[in-house]
Amino acid sequence: MTTLNRRDLGLLVLRVGTGAVLAAHGSQKLFGWFGGGGLEGTAKGMESMGFHPPRQSAMAAGIAEAGGGLLLALGLATPAAGAAVTGNMAGAVSVHAPAGFFAQSGGFEYPAFLGFTAAAIGVMGPGRYSLDHVTRHRFDGPWILGAAFAASAIAAAAVLGKRVKGQIGADVDPMDTEKDQGVDTLED
Repeated sequence: MTTLNRRDLGLLVLRVGTGAVLAAHGSQKLFGWFGGGGLEGTAKGMESMGFHPPRQSAMAAGIAEAGGGLLLALGLATPAAGAAVTGNMAGAVSVHAPAGFFAQSGGFEYPAFLGFTAAAIGVMGPGRYSLDHVTRHRFDGPWILGAAFAASAIAAAAVLGKRVKGQIGADVDPMDTEKDQGVDTLED
């Protein structure tokens, strides 16, 4: 008779709880479920936050959260799921960072917590009570861990770099730019 392993049981609870929260948030973004804005509303929000192109950014965020959350809950392709969620939460942290740390003031506490939790699950593995275990870790190998987190870090850096570059460009007064380039303006 096999006894319950508390570590694996704890991982199951953590995976299912975290995955369910993420899947619900992703469903808000993709489908408008649970009071969300759906893809159109999320795209408008992404645009206002400086993510371009907004519709693709909304789709990527929704898929990372809904898909990554579902995979984490199931314990399937756990490193890839954890990496996808972690990269996505890096974007959310960048949006909330100007408000400080604590969530009650609009800070990045909540997305950071979800990102670190997903990263920890992705690195630690899903435990015995998972589909990765059932499939003999076919989608959970060490090379997948390294490749998934490297790809997620590169993608997050590219997206955040593009967002920052767009924000810097948006802070420039177009009249000042035209003057610097020798363009006649009404003020000349």
